[in-house]
Amino acid sequence: MARKFFVGGNFKMNGSRASIKKIVEDLNNVDLPSDVEVVIAPPALYIHCAKELLKNLEIKVAAQNAFPKPSGAYTGEISAPQIKDAGADWVILGHSERRTIIKESDEFVAEKTVHALENGLGVILCIGELLEERDTGMTLVVCNRQLDAVIDKVKDWSNIVIAYEPVWAIGTGLAATPEDAQSTHAEIRQYLAEKLGEDQASKIRILYGGSVNGKNAKSFNACPDIDGYLVGGASLKPEFIDIIKSRE
Repeated sequence: MARKFFVGGNFKMNGSRASIKKIVEDLNNVDLPSDVEVVIAPPALYIHCAKELLKNLEIKVAAQNAFPKPSGAYTGEISAPQIKDAGADWVILGHSERRTIIKESDEFVAEKTVHALENGLGVILCIGELLEERDTGMTLVVCNRQLDAVIDKVKDWSNIVIAYEPVWAIGTGLAATPEDAQSTHAEIRQYLAEKLGEDQASKIRILYGGSVNGKNAKSFNACPDIDGYLVGGASLKPEFIDIIKSRE
């Protein structure tokens, strides 16, 4: 079964009404390939703005985080029902910046994943290793541990997209070679097959993230287990469209 190519743009804590309006207008004014699913994730303040500006209804909007409760005394947090109400269909969870800076545990990420799925959001689940973990051969140990926390709570992964993001490659200008990325993706898929079954694992999209840009995106095209990209800084620039079109 062919997996639809997926390109996500994580704006992180960047942007203003004016800059996000420009990004969305650029997307509106170009013919995007119909065989690519595109999702943009502006800061929470601008989810509704981005949704209202989008003319191409095939482009979806994501939040960058969600708290695992529908409402309550959780100052500064947003819930999945609120994200849906603002017009978003997806949420990014487990991003390395949440894991390392905010100190979110694997179990907390899993709890948030359950909440998001139960409330009708698709989840872009981020996993990946630190440089010291890569250097000591712990890449798959770390990725499998992060996956296990979710596998323990979620059996139906049809609304989850995995983003493998080696932390050492995020925002550094470094990127895994296509061969290394493909090898890691293939091993992640094999692990999912062992835990969830071959059929489900074959359908799960696994994205690569880590300094993907308009110049290097095409270099991953021949990798059968790389089903798209989660893009950071480049999603704020015109080259984001080049990444979306990188398989043309």
